[in-house]
Amino acid sequence: MTSTDTLLQAGAETRTYKPYARPLLLRWLLTREAAVIGLLVVVYAYAMLNVQGFDGPLTLYYLFLDMAPILLIALPMTLVIVTGEIDLSVASVVGLSSVLTGIFFADMGLPMAVAAVLAIACGALAGALNGYLVAYLGLPSLAVTIGTLALYRGVAVGLLGTKAITDFPDKWRDLFTERIVEGGSYPMVLVPIAVLAVVFALLLHFTSFGRGVFEIGLNDEAARFTGVNVERTKFLLFVLTGAVSAFAGIYYTLRFGNARGDNATGMELQVIGAVLLGGVSIFGGRGALHGVIAGVLLIGVISSAMRLEGQTVNMINIVIGVLLVLSVMSTSFLNWASGIRSSRRKSRPSGTRRDGADQRPQSGSSTTNGSER
Repeated sequence: MTSTDTLLQAGAETRTYKPYARPLLLRWLLTREAAVIGLLVVVYAYAMLNVQGFDGPLTLYYLFLDMAPILLIALPMTLVIVTGEIDLSVASVVGLSSVLTGIFFADMGLPMAVAAVLAIACGALAGALNGYLVAYLGLPSLAVTIGTLALYRGVAVGLLGTKAITDFPDKWRDLFTERIVEGGSYPMVLVPIAVLAVVFALLLHFTSFGRGVFEIGLNDEAARFTGVNVERTKFLLFVLTGAVSAFAGIYYTLRFGNARGDNATGMELQVIGAVLLGGVSIFGGRGALHGVIAGVLLIGVISSAMRLEGQTVNMINIVIGVLLVLSVMSTSFLNWASGIRSSRRKSRPSGTRRDGADQRPQSGSSTTNGSER
């Protein structure tokens, strides 16, 4: 090998984009999302074999019912966090839409379908306020949504006070809790969840809009130079989050049969925790919806199994909190390990193999070739 060939080979190695330098199968398997899915399979198998009652016909049914609002809100929240923003007001929007649904239906006498549509529209308006303040006024989303968290919750509680509206017809109360197949373990609420999951997955991973979402999370100024409308993208994401949170509030209302201002208190932390556990970077620019769905289900399986074993809510929160901290730490550890590996590769001479053998041409080899010619 001549010195020119060696330089060309080194240049080709340098130009190789690291995420695509590995085979496709390894690119799918060696990811945080795949790790979460693998952990979900292991935990589920362990619970099926060792937790008494976990393999019963009602376990999956109630698991999906319990995790449905978290799963719904986690879908748009994923896109928001990928842009580097956050929305802490989602649980308050759930409570507000629950109250509005009850007022529109019971107090104003509107049909239930109309009440639900109006509640979703109000949720979208709540998200639009967040989006306007963040995207167009440039305010930090953390501060804005902490404020609207209190605002929307205060409005919800103020509208109803301590009373609850419970006058919902049985056909609407059973709408989301009926089984898809009679006697099965899958409630009807999984149908809209599946539809929304496909829509958001296509939007994030297979459209130019989704590529813009990732570019904003990596560098919003660079995204502007590539033609991404940063302000409009962020605004639309907050509107979508508000609308889906309102839909989750309608589900919450109909499942439990009551509209209260304090419904879903604290759910925002469960949603954000599930999104981060699913591999989405809190700093933006990275994430995948299949990992988020696996993260939500992992939390649900752990919670369900521990409840069946008689563990308290505090112990369940401790376990899930430790798991979340470890998942966040794993990202820093992988980045640290990748940095060490890169520094070692750069410090190695370009003509030296990993086994230490020298691949550089021997002195005089060119002369010999030249004399032979």
